[in-house]
Amino acid sequence: MTGEQKPNQFVRPSMIEIEECRSCNSNKFVSILPFGETPIADKLLKENQLSLPEYRAPLTLVLCLECGLTQILETVSPDVLFGGDYPYYSSVSPALMKHFSESARDLIKDRKLGATSLVVEAASNDGYMLDVFLKSSIPVLGIDPASGPAEVAKAKGIETLNTFFELKLAQTLAEDGIKADIFLANNVLAHVPDLNGFVAAIATILQPDGVAVIEVPYLLDLVEHCEFDTIYHQHLCYFSVTSLNSLFARQGLTINKVVRTSIHGGSLRFFASKNDAVDSSVIRILALENEKNISCPSFFSEFCRKLELIKIDIHKILDDLAKDGARIVGYGAAAKATTLLHYLDIGRDQLDCILDRSPKKHGQYMPGSCIPIESSDLLNELNVDYVLILAWNFAREIMAENKDFSERGGQFIVPIPEPSIIKDGLAIHSL
Repeated sequence: MTGEQKPNQFVRPSMIEIEECRSCNSNKFVSILPFGETPIADKLLKENQLSLPEYRAPLTLVLCLECGLTQILETVSPDVLFGGDYPYYSSVSPALMKHFSESARDLIKDRKLGATSLVVEAASNDGYMLDVFLKSSIPVLGIDPASGPAEVAKAKGIETLNTFFELKLAQTLAEDGIKADIFLANNVLAHVPDLNGFVAAIATILQPDGVAVIEVPYLLDLVEHCEFDTIYHQHLCYFSVTSLNSLFARQGLTINKVVRTSIHGGSLRFFASKNDAVDSSVIRILALENEKNISCPSFFSEFCRKLELIKIDIHKILDDLAKDGARIVGYGAAAKATTLLHYLDIGRDQLDCILDRSPKKHGQYMPGSCIPIESSDLLNELNVDYVLILAWNFAREIMAENKDFSERGGQFIVPIPEPSIIKDGLAIHSL
């Protein structure tokens, strides 16, 4: 593990601050949580970059009082966020692969897809989901702006356009007769600066009887489980069904059905089409959100209070362990880890390194903290006492895969929804 902590040298990336809601264009905002100047998630550093100025930008969570959309004020250039050597590869996670493979198989069965169907996916990454359709002889088209994952998808035989999905592209494809029976967008809607343009593009590329199947992290879970680290510059918006309903209706689409899933700490999978039928699942969740006052500033009060307690509690755990001479590493160099480390003020004084499955990240350093990233295979070779699971949404998977570490006496620390030390699957220390 090489590289030295660099002095605080920062530069603002190309960005704008919005003055109107990304969905309804209202200017009626209320501030929920200002994170201050924050490193850019997923902008991992190579060793020769440690002495160079690093990107930081303001990160301010606000609520639109008109349509209820929770969002950040700042829009960092997509070229900065997703261009170049973008390190996220979905197929690295077995849990994600299982989740989306099951979703794909369900769609094939329920929609009776076959050789004359077309499945189009925006932000198709390395083709992890489209591959399931392709193996069933169903034509697919992926669209992704990150060159690395797009090339991996192409190598699998998945036709992939290395670009952003937007209205102009959808119009061009539709004019060429390319229309989707199924349109997929998993964990991308939150990344989109032009929400109305993106949803209009979905409406343009859908067959008259086609359906869009979209997954987004769910605002209710984010707030109730205090998942503050899922707030970062790539995530421009944080959705409820209330805010989604008005967004899709504006472009002539109806949210027909909603399913809550546990992936990513709590997500929504919703189905939208040009058919105006509404399932009871939509009615139930809208009623729940109304009961919770999800579109009101008061909904966030307890969230902000708990966040301050997490900061106090995690430092008490880490400081107490450090006094006992314990060696601690992190696990999961995920985008969310950037916000977590920054906001909780955790750095190389607390963590020796961060372990990660993805070979693309090994030998690099976390933005902001400059903590080195090493292979997760090294856990059994390192003299480690505790593992702080930064990718807490995959905590069970990580602990199960590293059972031999815990059998040797090693223990895990899970920071969300409240900092806890886990041994043998049980919380043995929770403040």
